[in-house]
Amino acid sequence: MMQHSKIIRDFEAGGYLDLFLVTAVAAILLIRLFLQLTGFPQLGSYTLHIAHMLWGGLLMLIAMIVLLSYVGRSGNKLAAVIGGAGFGTFIDEVGKFVTQDNDYFFQPALSIIYIVIILTYMLIRWIHTGRPRSRLEYLVNALQEIQQIAVEDLDPHERDRALAYLDHCDPSNPLVAGTRRLLDESAVVDPSRPDLFARAKAASSRFYHYLVSKTWFARFVILFFVGQLTVQVVHVFVVLTFHKSWLNVLLRRQLESLGNSGTKITSFEVSVIVFSALSAVFVAVGAGQIRKSLLSAYRNFQRSIMVSLFFVQPLMFYRDQWSALIGLTFDIVVFAALRFMIEREELTHPKTPLTEEAQS
Repeated sequence: MMQHSKIIRDFEAGGYLDLFLVTAVAAILLIRLFLQLTGFPQLGSYTLHIAHMLWGGLLMLIAMIVLLSYVGRSGNKLAAVIGGAGFGTFIDEVGKFVTQDNDYFFQPALSIIYIVIILTYMLIRWIHTGRPRSRLEYLVNALQEIQQIAVEDLDPHERDRALAYLDHCDPSNPLVAGTRRLLDESAVVDPSRPDLFARAKAASSRFYHYLVSKTWFARFVILFFVGQLTVQVVHVFVVLTFHKSWLNVLLRRQLESLGNSGTKITSFEVSVIVFSALSAVFVAVGAGQIRKSLLSAYRNFQRSIMVSLFFVQPLMFYRDQWSALIGLTFDIVVFAALRFMIEREELTHPKTPLTEEAQS
């Protein structure tokens, strides 16, 4: 019998990891807000200073203990929240460890934090989308749903998802037929019993499908993303105007002074303008596709937000950290909403063919 040495991916891990990163960003924002409101107090004595990086390490340790000690999704979600809070608390003090004078207020610190979070997200995406899902992975993930049967907490959505996974498995494998039979014969929980998170997710799904059925929804989505892009461009314009004189010169129509060395457009400004333009291109393409395919349109809107997240926002962080935090938070919320909408469309119009490589 063929031995598999692969590490099997959890198809539900994307939600846990998103929760981890969102909690990390929230922790950073809350810590910096708290420290600013309280005048940056220090915990310790004349000779000791207990950095909150240590509390971050403690939270990550607790998350690892939870993750390794408990089975099931509840433990995974709890570990994601605790671990994300710990990671955010830990990396918030990166400025102290990249400067010789331990400067927490080192200007590029937030940019470094941001880049680390984005690279972490890209790594997560690569792990879960870098290669097709195999039949073995589909089978193992279907078997994971059996845990819900054991604790009498299998809901209809989980059963249907497990049965869909089994459709991609090798039908000659005896585990496939046995698991399918067990799922068909097992009772599911009363729809009124799911927890608050499950009810909220189901309500969100119903509300989304209600909106999609309306004729004005497509126009609203286009206006929203055009408006979002307009706000971003205005934000970039204001920040560059505040810090550099060349835009002020243009606004005052002092064109005669454009030849001065202090009024030339810098490579930083060119980069911000180019990436903002690229983000606008994706919005325009998405707007053109929305009548034919909501899924294609959403994916282009998502690409627009990703350009903003990966390129525009890091540049803005270096120039104006606090106002850039607002832009970052907004982009994260929009990105999460788009991911939800894309998932709903993919469920409505499934397209998950297995490649020859994935069938092994």
